[in-house]
Amino acid sequence: MVLRPEPLRLTSVSSSGFAPPPARSPSPPLPSNAGTSFRAARCLSGSMDSHELFRKLGAGAKFDVKRFRRDAERFKVIRTKDKEAGASEILGELDFFANQSKKPPSPSDDGREGNGLREPRVEALESQPENKGNEPKLVGKARAAEKRKGDGQSMEGRGKKKKAQEAAPINIGTENEGILWMSTLEAKLSTPKSKGEKEPPAAKLEQARQEKVNHFRNKHKIYIQGTDLPEPIATFEQLAKEYNLHQKIMQNIEAAGFQTPTPIQMQAIPVMLHGRELLACAPTGSGKTLAFGVPVLAHLKQPMNKGFRALIISPTRELANQTHRELLKLSEGIGFRIHMIHKAAEAAKKFGPKSSQKFDILVTTPNRLVYLLKQDPPAIDLTRVEWLVVDESDKLFEDGKTGFRDQLATIFLACTSHIVKRAMFSATFAHDVEQWCKLNLDNIVSVSIGARNAAAETVDQELLFVGSETGKLLAMRGLVKKGFTPPVLVFVQSIERAKELFHELIYEGINVDVIHADRTQQQRDSVVHSFRAGKIWVLICTALLARGIDFKGVNMVINFDFPSSAVEYIHRIGRTGRAGHTGKAITFFTEDDKPLLRSIASVIQRAGCPVPDYIKHFRKLQSKQKKKLIKKPLEREHILTSPQFLRRKAKRKKRIAQKGVKKDSKKAKTENSQAQTVPEN
Repeated sequence: MVLRPEPLRLTSVSSSGFAPPPARSPSPPLPSNAGTSFRAARCLSGSMDSHELFRKLGAGAKFDVKRFRRDAERFKVIRTKDKEAGASEILGELDFFANQSKKPPSPSDDGREGNGLREPRVEALESQPENKGNEPKLVGKARAAEKRKGDGQSMEGRGKKKKAQEAAPINIGTENEGILWMSTLEAKLSTPKSKGEKEPPAAKLEQARQEKVNHFRNKHKIYIQGTDLPEPIATFEQLAKEYNLHQKIMQNIEAAGFQTPTPIQMQAIPVMLHGRELLACAPTGSGKTLAFGVPVLAHLKQPMNKGFRALIISPTRELANQTHRELLKLSEGIGFRIHMIHKAAEAAKKFGPKSSQKFDILVTTPNRLVYLLKQDPPAIDLTRVEWLVVDESDKLFEDGKTGFRDQLATIFLACTSHIVKRAMFSATFAHDVEQWCKLNLDNIVSVSIGARNAAAETVDQELLFVGSETGKLLAMRGLVKKGFTPPVLVFVQSIERAKELFHELIYEGINVDVIHADRTQQQRDSVVHSFRAGKIWVLICTALLARGIDFKGVNMVINFDFPSSAVEYIHRIGRTGRAGHTGKAITFFTEDDKPLLRSIASVIQRAGCPVPDYIKHFRKLQSKQKKKLIKKPLEREHILTSPQFLRRKAKRKKRIAQKGVKKDSKKAKTENSQAQTVPEN
């Protein structure tokens, strides 16, 4: 028979601290088959007092004083009001956990001599006559009496008792001392915080910091998406301090006249410095070149003879020249080798596999680079590229004749380094670019400044109805007579119309020139240089030049031909009102431009400029119709003001001249043939 242990019960303690030991009745004889565990416990209890045993067995347990008040009173853990004076003395002497220095016991305390421990009166089992099962019987008379006494209390008494319990002082131990004595309030404090409760100070500080960052972003209209987002910077000094930028870069930024970063620079530079891939959309003239130039130079740190480690793709030769010039200014004094592809034959020798690889950054257009990559073997190596930046990404991702999607795919496949990072920058947002980035780029961060596909707020925009194609030229001459402050950019739909308008305006007494794809590269560079120098007042160009070119101080943009889409309109008028300066944009429209008018008017209205009410009620175009108009623009009449008979006369003269050239060539051929057939004497 196994003896089942019964719960312990401590009796009340006398005023001297302990009650006299009870008269011990003879213990019942143990059965022969008693478990070894009971004998071990008996041996353990023989080697230490009951308090020590209680502390060892209850180590790590938590005891709620408020819930088990009656038991706590027995252990003298709390004191009531009526016994507060006496109990405080007792609690000072009692040591349930054997962690305080004990006074040497006197024989008069418990009647024992030679034993260095004082034992409280513990009445575990009372000797009772054995029943049929020969099991000891638990005496619960005192507990039953207390229960009857508690049941007879009134509600008022219970309320008073509850207040006394809450106000009663508690003798609290620690968990490593044994049982952890604690109140209900402490139990609540130890539980995890719920949503409605106060958070710890660290969480409060983090929340305050995040609110401050969000307020800063909202103030500068910075909208960002992604995970684990880097914080924006407020000044270039903060950038140099937090990211340990090269001192020369900071000096070059100051020398260029940049005092405070623009919103796109505040957020895009930290994102790229953290090595995150980026899709950035910011208005025209907001400093996107500096936003990717600074982190690329900071990442490369110093020149190395490892080949190209950064590649920047631009849609036009003029934009690539501009980016190359800005990077040279930023890296002055550091020694970076920044190159462009001028002629494919020279580039194959300069950048080929047998070259010395003494270059760091390449700025180019897609077609020239693809031509070198398709040579056998490839005339340029991009396997060590660490940063690939695509400027004007929405234009480069366009499909068809005007886009560069296939060329861009070839370039992406050639950059095979496992550490390559990509960044896309543009002034307008394209959904297909975003979808591609989400599918192919790792943990991308999307940053946009202000409303997407919105015009710059620094440009005063105006719509001008001219009736027909002939009315455009009259309106243009009217603006010239009225007077304007050069320089002025005039955008037309095609190369042929650019030539025609140039021949009409050349007789108006103003310095005018034209730039388009049919002109040689030397002629285009010369025109751009003259326009920057102020020698040309009016420059006629096609829509492709609207991409990214930064002409300082352009005062006016004239859309001679209505743009084929809102995106093209935003890029056109973005050539003025740059870097915080103000500008003006005038757009001519005719009856034929009615289908496209509403989409352009909505862009103008969002920028805060007035729009006629009747335009707002025009029908919206479907997406399929918009795509058709982009691929195949409207056919327009020729820009001609000379009388018809003069045009016929000019054509006749041209025809006669061509015939004369043909006759001269025939005569030359016959003379050469006759000279060859005459025998020599």
